[in-house]
Amino acid sequence: MTLQTQAPADGAYFERALEDRAYAKVFWRIVPFLMLCYVVAYLDRVNVGFAKLQMSSELGLSEAAYGIGAGIFFIGYFFFEVPSNVILNKVGARVWIARIMITWGIISAAFMFTSSEMVFYILRFLLGVAEAGFFPGIILYLTSWYPAHRRAKIVATFMSAIPISAIFGNPLSGLIIDGFDGTHGLSGWQWMFLIEAIPAVLLGVVTFFYLDDRIQDAKWLTDEEKGILASNVSADNRAKSSSPQSIAATMTDPRVWLMCLIYFCFVLGQYGLNFWMPTMVKASGVTGNLQIGLISAIPYICTFIAMLALGRSSDRLRERRWHLVVPALIAAGGFVAATIAGSTTAAIICLSLAAAGAISCAPLFWSLPTAFLAGTGAAAGIAWINSVGNLAGFLGPFMVGYLKDFTGSNSAGMYFLAAVLVIGALAVLTVPAKSVNR
Repeated sequence: MTLQTQAPADGAYFERALEDRAYAKVFWRIVPFLMLCYVVAYLDRVNVGFAKLQMSSELGLSEAAYGIGAGIFFIGYFFFEVPSNVILNKVGARVWIARIMITWGIISAAFMFTSSEMVFYILRFLLGVAEAGFFPGIILYLTSWYPAHRRAKIVATFMSAIPISAIFGNPLSGLIIDGFDGTHGLSGWQWMFLIEAIPAVLLGVVTFFYLDDRIQDAKWLTDEEKGILASNVSADNRAKSSSPQSIAATMTDPRVWLMCLIYFCFVLGQYGLNFWMPTMVKASGVTGNLQIGLISAIPYICTFIAMLALGRSSDRLRERRWHLVVPALIAAGGFVAATIAGSTTAAIICLSLAAAGAISCAPLFWSLPTAFLAGTGAAAGIAWINSVGNLAGFLGPFMVGYLKDFTGSNSAGMYFLAAVLVIGALAVLTVPAKSVNR
């Protein structure tokens, strides 16, 4: 009797061990590399916040003009996001992500030639066009390797590249601006754009040779491991029987539009913070670009820890909604508290709460739409949600800049970001728990 009951248990244990080993291989093969790519992507997207410290005065940019330039990136991003992701779904991540990275690296380097507001606007728009499809393409790519119940932790780990890029990128940007200023007749911000663009081009070339489009293409997995991974993904896709099956059906699905609203709110808080963090730190009394960079890294260290902890907790408990609502409300409180902070230390604590809450919402959010989207619906839906949501990347920086120009302080902008995050948290609670808690 003991032998009969023990054999199935041993078989189940062996199968689980094989599955865990296969996912460990997948993790170490693709996730660190994708994180490195996203670190570079995010750095090239938001380093304009550091360039502003020197570039605005040299080019005569107003706060509102900078906000428009910072945000116009997302207009180009919006128009080309869905087509880019549909192409990626057809030609494969390896070719298309390589193309995206090389193109945006070249355009990012071209920022060193910015000479006026109009050139600044044009280059930011083109950078958005070039990068369109990168992030939703990665999210779609991860769904082809990981089922829903493993995905929150993986997406959170991948998106921890956001705080990592700030932790290392902010001091690096400040160091380049200070250290290279005047070299060969170029300003420090010009050198920053050039130097930080080079890794994108190099990684784009590596991507073409390194990534595998599908589980079946992975020569580093055994046939047994491929079978388990493919079976899990197939079972996960079968569970999404309610997914829209065409681009038109995806665009008209009310669930997709609700996801757009939620993500819009969270992205607005995230980018409102990212693009203005150096300015807010400077306003708290910190001087020197390198010092501002080092102090600006503190909130992102807190964010890195929060993202990994929340992603792991969400997968372990298979709970999605409250793992979004609570961080969003904490972020809103952090923004409000930052307006009344009486010292640099208090301001950094408040900004750390705001950053940890607002930025952690993004990876956790993607557990919601990927719980019901599959196939063509996933390719179009993920891209559409990301493109609409990222329009907040235009509105957020612009509104913070406009409100600062209008009121003469950062407070009104912080209240605006807090209010939008509360709206996003309330919208999450309208999502049926049984539809996403998998």
